Amino acid sequence: MKRLIICADDFGLDPAVNEAVEEAYRDGVLSTASLMVGAPAAADAAARARRLPGLRVGLHLVLVDGRPVLPTAEVAALARADGEFDRNMARAGVRFFFSPQARHQLVAEILAQFEAFRATGLALDHVNAHKHLHLHPTVAGLVVEIGRDYGMKAMRVPVEPVGALRAAFPGERYRAPLYRPWGLRLRQRLRRAGLTVNDHLFGLAWSGGMTEERVQHLLPHVPEGLSEIYFHPATERTPALAAAMPDYRHRDELAALLSPALKARIEALGIRRVTYSEPSA
Repeated sequence: MKRLIICADDFGLDPAVNEAVEEAYRDGVLSTASLMVGAPAAADAAARARRLPGLRVGLHLVLVDGRPVLPTAEVAALARADGEFDRNMARAGVRFFFSPQARHQLVAEILAQFEAFRATGLALDHVNAHKHLHLHPTVAGLVVEIGRDYGMKAMRVPVEPVGALRAAFPGERYRAPLYRPWGLRLRQRLRRAGLTVNDHLFGLAWSGGMTEERVQHLLPHVPEGLSEIYFHPATERTPALAAAMPDYRHRDELAALLSPALKARIEALGIRRVTYSEPSA
């Protein structure tokens, strides 16, 4: 059986993102969103989600390229002088491995973000990390350990089936990313921990460009099992979004989520839309 989770990331980053999530859930095919609890529009996102009880919301942990939930002084080994997390993932990853101080503060920040999600009153559908940083073994281990106390039952595994991409667009070249082995090990680790995980993920190769055309070509090649397609929709290209993601096609991704033709295609192919909370619904 082909089961599909359709998710929007960066919920809470900007009011335009929040508006898009609400619209795509209410009038389109979106079923799930990942909330950045420390982002500027997080409170607005949580309020919207509480008005949409069928929308499943997960925690989008931010540990690089964003602001911490804790005061900067409490995570000085993780944050820069301007209060932002390091934007260099490789450098941050090395620090997580080798600095006891950084790991101690990482624990505190992850706890704070889980606490902030709990404070919204929303049910925790899933957990993932901004920039897929939960691929890092240290981060993954901490999230699994801490998440148990917050009812975490599912986590995204960022492994994209290259064969499906090649079949969907035979004229384009796709190669498995270098981090794929880490993703496969993460899947094994999460399953051993008894967590629900996706078998496939789409949105990595085309991040910010999940247009209707792309998704229409992809759908016939979605493999058996539990897949997730993630999007970055927004109702407009605000200055903040343009600065953070200059190449992303936020409005085109929203248009895809709202497309009646796309919804009809999913149904015609016999693909069942589900969530992490109800992966077999």
